[in-house]
Amino acid sequence: MDGHVFVDETKDRGLLVVAAVVLPSDLAAARRTIRSLILPGQRRIHFHKERDDRRRQIIDAIATLSAQAVIFDATHHHNARAARDACLVELVEHSAKINAARLILERDDSTFRADQRLLFEQTRRAGLSSIFRYEQLRAHEECLLAIPDALAWCWAKGGRWRNSVRRMVSESRQV
Repeated sequence: MDGHVFVDETKDRGLLVVAAVVLPSDLAAARRTIRSLILPGQRRIHFHKERDDRRRQIIDAIATLSAQAVIFDATHHHNARAARDACLVELVEHSAKINAARLILERDDSTFRADQRLLFEQTRRAGLSSIFRYEQLRAHEECLLAIPDALAWCWAKGGRWRNSVRRMVSESRQV
């Protein structure tokens, strides 16, 4: 088993889910880098609340990491639950395909139980239930959730922001 997949989303212009993969050998250095960006008084980095100059600093730091991301684009769905379910199904399939060891999603209390049921069902269906771990954590509990948070915001914003993270995105899929 290989990478750890960190997942966050944005709903600004429809649902985009970003899965950033960090290899186990890079986890400690990536956590040090992200923790060094958390300012005094902050529990975590929340990208949409940052100023533009700080956003550039965060993106520059993330670009030094070995993380690669996949965007799951469900913006064409009209039903929010169907969009989320479609993304989670693709996310588990992608995790299986890349032989991921762990899937960490930013916890959303409004979807927690439904997500747990779907993740359980999909990991069982993919034959991963005994070897694959998934967790739903709050952003302050896992600092590497800042990576998909930043990438999701930039991708959804488009223009220069999307261009600033394009080299970290290996694929964008319509789901």
